[in-house]
Amino acid sequence: MQNGLFRTAVLSCAVIAASVFSSAPVTAAPREDALDAVVDLAASNAAADVLLRVSDPAGARLWTARGTDLTHPGALGPDSRFRIGSVTKTFVATVVMQLVDEGRIALDGTIADQLAYPVPGGDRITVRQLLNHTSGLYDYMKEPGMSTNRWRGDDRFRGYRPEQLLDTAFRHEPYFAPGTDFRYSNTNYIVLGKLVEQVTGNAYGQEIDRRILRPLGLAHTLVPGQDASVPEPAVRARRTLDDGTTVDVTEMNPSLDWAAGEMLSTTADLDTFLNALLSGGLTSPAALAEMMRTVPMGQGFHYGLGIERFDAPCGGSLWGHGGELLGYLTYAYRSPTHRTMTLAIASAHSDELATFYAATTAAFCGS
Repeated sequence: MQNGLFRTAVLSCAVIAASVFSSAPVTAAPREDALDAVVDLAASNAAADVLLRVSDPAGARLWTARGTDLTHPGALGPDSRFRIGSVTKTFVATVVMQLVDEGRIALDGTIADQLAYPVPGGDRITVRQLLNHTSGLYDYMKEPGMSTNRWRGDDRFRGYRPEQLLDTAFRHEPYFAPGTDFRYSNTNYIVLGKLVEQVTGNAYGQEIDRRILRPLGLAHTLVPGQDASVPEPAVRARRTLDDGTTVDVTEMNPSLDWAAGEMLSTTADLDTFLNALLSGGLTSPAALAEMMRTVPMGQGFHYGLGIERFDAPCGGSLWGHGGELLGYLTYAYRSPTHRTMTLAIASAHSDELATFYAATTAAFCGS
């Protein structure tokens, strides 16, 4: 990303952060004007569709903008679906903690004692360490070619079984001994998905549907499995290849991500889910407290059990998760004042997304 675009991203994120932590009502005119500008800038700079929802007890508003190089028809709205990537992990972690509440999973018990599928070093890896990425297990997504070629040709529609993902990871030595360090690894949540399925006897997606989606009325959120489509109304995504050509990557088989990142949702549904979770509506108070026990990630971020905390320099903490998946970038966070911000960007280039994320981390409160 060029320096000018980097500075624009920093400024834009600072404005977003200021709105999130402000105590004024969400409908305040100055904030609306500022967020209009933020969304328009993000859309033009990243040539992307952008949706931003901000809600608090006083109400909610959705900002949308179309990217400059996208020509597909249709308006963006609160029910527009997009791939949420690793925000899926928060749904999976919630189900795991519900099973902990029910006495069916031991949070500090080893995975070897609770899952029949063999996990290297599983007699020393606890469920907690899988949830907070301190297990040391190798991230299968780091396998050369595993994710970098997925938008090219028919690779986008290739199906995977979770056992294939685990076998790929387990061919590699762990990063470190369990519990001695933090390293984000998608492998952890593939193992947890297998654990949920063994304990319940159901597909992990069925448990998410039964325990979270239906009770909360999240009718536009789904676990797609091998289905490559994004049901309408869909936010469409594109990806720019090395040769400069751009391809539509909206349709893809998400089984490569499985329980680590395959879900689809909307800004409104993510808002409802995050508020329900952090208000104590989905787990016991004790389970929620465990989810919010964190380990440091760096740059002001801390990781709990499937949920992140960002400590803002201006005071207060945001709780939520981010996700990136093949042309989609999602942030869903909630402030101590019960203001929730859900941001979705489609079609941004991967290098721009990485810099945009770094800018958000470094300048959340601005200066």
